[in-house]
Order: sequence, then structure tokens, then C-alpha cells
Amino acid sequence: MTKEQLRLRSLLTTALFAAIIGIMAQLIIPLPLVPITGQTLAIGLAAVILGSKYGTFSVLLYLALGCAGVPVFAEFSAGFSVIVGPTGGYLISYIPVVWIMAKYLEKTKFTFAHALTANIIGMFITLIIGTAWLKWMADLSWTAAFLSGFAPFIIGGFIKALMAAWIGLLVRKRLISARLLFTNQLSTKVVDKRAS
Repeated sequence: MTKEQLRLRSLLTTALFAAIIGIMAQLIIPLPLVPITGQTLAIGLAAVILGSKYGTFSVLLYLALGCAGVPVFAEFSAGFSVIVGPTGGYLISYIPVVWIMAKYLEKTKFTFAHALTANIIGMFITLIIGTAWLKWMADLSWTAAFLSGFAPFIIGGFIKALMAAWIGLLVRKRLISARLLFTNQLSTKVVDKRAS
């Protein structure tokens, strides 16, 4: 299999993952201002499974689809108004968060301990950005914003971080073995085969 074919497979996997984020966004526990959703779990999985390049692509594609009117945001919502609404900060945070988590793993190792650490870091970045955005867009006090947009998600965030680390590493290993995910390791193998 050529390097170009591997890249094409990775792009297809990336597009599929954008759809998965949209599906998991519909797993909702309603709360007054900010619902608990499966989005953050999906973002953690994207970072661990796809890496910084393709993970970021999947999030950008997901957000682009939502802004274009495809109902992939929570509660099947869509449109740019969601991005600039009270909960838009959480969505916007996914772009730097997936990149930071994946870059951390690429600079260290794709182990459970590192994947869990990356997801916990990502959780706090998402909550900080999302809470600050909620405070300004909903004209709340910092206390109200913290109680509505940060505190209710900490325990669930740790659980989702554990799940993303464990499931993500298993799926990543399977995708690499099946050559459905392009990595630097696979790239080196392809080059070595061509040279021989």
C-alpha cells in the first residue's frame, strides 16, 4: 500500500470520526444551562485515536458541518448561532484541546497513563474556556458560571477521560494494524519497503 493510499484511508477515517462526534453529541443529560453530552468523550477519542493532524481535521469538519446547517450539535441543533451562543465556548475549545492532547501524546508515548493525563488536561481546558464564554455570553457572575458550566462536569469528565484513554488506545492499535490510520511509524515502513 502506498503512502497516498494510507493518507486517503486516514482522511476517510477522519470524516467518519466527525460523524461519530455528531452522534455522540446527542447522548445528553439535560441541565439548566449546559447539558452533559458525549461530545467531550468523542473529542478525547479523536485525540488518542487520530493524533494531532487528523484529530484536529475531524473537529474542524464537525464544526463546519454544524455551522453549515447539518444538525450535529447537541439536541440536533445547527447553525453559526450555536457557536456564538452561551455554550459555544465549549465547541470552540475543542479545536485547541484536541490538538494539545494529541501533541502531548505524540511528544511522549501513546500509553494509558499519558492518554489519561492528556484527557484530564483537555477536560480542564474545555471547562475553563467554556465557563468563561458562558459567563460573558449569558451575562452571569463568575460564581453562577462556575456552578452552571464547570462544577457539574468534573466527575463525569474524569470518567470520560478514563474511557477515552482506554477505548482510544485499543481502537488506535486496531486501526493502525488494519492500515486505516496513517502515522509516522507507518510512513517509515512504507518508505523502507520502497527502498528495498
